[in-house]
Amino acid sequence: MPSEPASGPFNQDDRYRLLVDAVVDYAIYMLDTNGLICSWNSGAKKIKQYEQSEVLGKHFSLFYTPQDLASDLPGRALKSAEQSGRFEGEGWRLRKDGTRLWALVIIDPIRADDGTLIGFAKVTRDLTERKAAEQALRQSEQQFSLLVQGVTDYALYMLDPHGVITTWNAGAQRIKGYEPAEVIGKHYSMFFQREDVDNNVPQRALETVVREGRYEGQGRRLRKDGTGFVAHVVIDPIKNELGELVGFAKITRDVTESVQAQQEIKETREALFQSQKMESLGQLTGGIAHDFNNLLMVILGSLELAKKRVPQDSKIYSLLNNAIAGAERGATLTQRMLAFARRQELDPQPVDVGGLIRNMSDLLSRILGAGISVDTQFPLILRPVLVDMSQLEMALMNLVINARDAMEGRGRILISAREDSFPGRPNESERLICISVVDTGPGMNGATLQRAMEPFFTTKGAGKGTGLGLSMVHGLAAQSQGHFVLKSTEGEGTTAELWLPVAVMETTQSPAQASTANTPDVAHQRSLDILLVDDDPLVLISTGAMLEDLGHHVVLAADGQAALSFLAQGKRFDLVVTDMAMPDMTGIELAGNIESLFPTLPIILSSGFSEITLDIKTTLTRLPKPFDQAALAKVIAETTRTRIEKPC
Repeated sequence: MPSEPASGPFNQDDRYRLLVDAVVDYAIYMLDTNGLICSWNSGAKKIKQYEQSEVLGKHFSLFYTPQDLASDLPGRALKSAEQSGRFEGEGWRLRKDGTRLWALVIIDPIRADDGTLIGFAKVTRDLTERKAAEQALRQSEQQFSLLVQGVTDYALYMLDPHGVITTWNAGAQRIKGYEPAEVIGKHYSMFFQREDVDNNVPQRALETVVREGRYEGQGRRLRKDGTGFVAHVVIDPIKNELGELVGFAKITRDVTESVQAQQEIKETREALFQSQKMESLGQLTGGIAHDFNNLLMVILGSLELAKKRVPQDSKIYSLLNNAIAGAERGATLTQRMLAFARRQELDPQPVDVGGLIRNMSDLLSRILGAGISVDTQFPLILRPVLVDMSQLEMALMNLVINARDAMEGRGRILISAREDSFPGRPNESERLICISVVDTGPGMNGATLQRAMEPFFTTKGAGKGTGLGLSMVHGLAAQSQGHFVLKSTEGEGTTAELWLPVAVMETTQSPAQASTANTPDVAHQRSLDILLVDDDPLVLISTGAMLEDLGHHVVLAADGQAALSFLAQGKRFDLVVTDMAMPDMTGIELAGNIESLFPTLPIILSSGFSEITLDIKTTLTRLPKPFDQAALAKVIAETTRTRIEKPC
């Protein structure tokens, strides 16, 4: 066969040859029936890098890789073109310099007028760049798929325009518990709670995405096992190059732990705020109560002395009794204020809770009325609590009265006790006694419950309550190293729990025996020389008058320095009675100075609240304000009963 394309049957006019040769993006050349190259255009030269003289007469397999040659791909391509009328395929080919190109190959048979095969027309296009782009895209898609599947903290999946799940990653499987085969093809509403589905929440979320371009929200979702979790959800639209919606991208994160942590932080902050508020109120209340006690001290002392000087059958006597009763009510009020402020003087002792409540049964019945039944529930064995018995009685009375008022005189109260560990206490193994008072009243809403223990807060009408009952119980619990817990739900009643420490019994002597032992006889006291110290002139005069009325000789000192001056002058005293809270020199400081000079001189400390027991350890006798003449006489007798002679 001739080797030049211009010879024999391959003659073509110059115009056609110029057209073919002008094509530079396609390699267009002819093969004879044996696959030998018969022509070569400019595009073939550009793509394959061979000059025409280098390829004419050579087999077109020159451009094939060793792998394709081993499988006789060139021969099979020509045979396919001859038999089927066309061959088309893609594959790697070789350039002159040995580099590879990705080629689109088309081979058509050329036949004579009688149908005889006379050669082949071969067209090759270089698709290397497109192939590289496709490979890069495929690699990117694979990497993205690996990335999506590798994310386990987020559920990443796609929805079609109707909300049907089309993809499912490992994070979705971990969070929701479903295998891909269990969810693909199903509507994503399967993860929503029934009420959300009934309210069309899933569909409205997709509508929001279409309308606004994004949806973000948080709510409860369901796992495969039926358990719920808090999900943070983001849904974005997926659109094609024409801007048409083809689906949705959905990202879900399980934020249950985060929400719980935030809630705990919120509750902690609220508890801290409440604690700080209560502490501030306690300081204010304690200061007010201290001042009130000084005033009541003056009033009660003066009224008591005045009462002794008028006939019992006179109207003045009756008025004085009323005034004393009012002052005593004021003293009770200040005691409640001090209880809330945790500054009251306490006398902790072992108390049998069951016995205490049984002894109070008659009193409770009279207070509560016939419309309220009281039930008690105690274990057969219950260890005593360590608490001030009188303050515990008052606390229980407050709780019962509050329950009565809440039930408006009709209902049931259950008083019970048990030994248990207080939840959240640092030493959870420590056992406490829980005394609970449960009523069947209307209960309290959240806002009322939160403020219930604030001092002076009350839901009762004007004149029907001081708002200090629960505050007092709270203060008693805290000062007794216990806890007070109030639980209530609207429509379900209220439960008040007073947690107190268990008493460690060191002696078999009963509290009653202990209280009556060594009781001094105050009826026949001898006259004493007493140094009275107080910075409040009204209290100083009133207390001095009570002492003189008891038959004692009294020297008044307005402060600690004045008291030390009297002692330095050589005056002899049997007893010193001093106020605790004084400017410049406190009662404790004065007592220390006196003890260094006169070690045997008895000293009584008087105070409007128990700074002594709170902040200072002392063995000195204490006299809480306000006190009456009988209490004053008793504490003097107790303090001086062991003294035999006056100090020098």
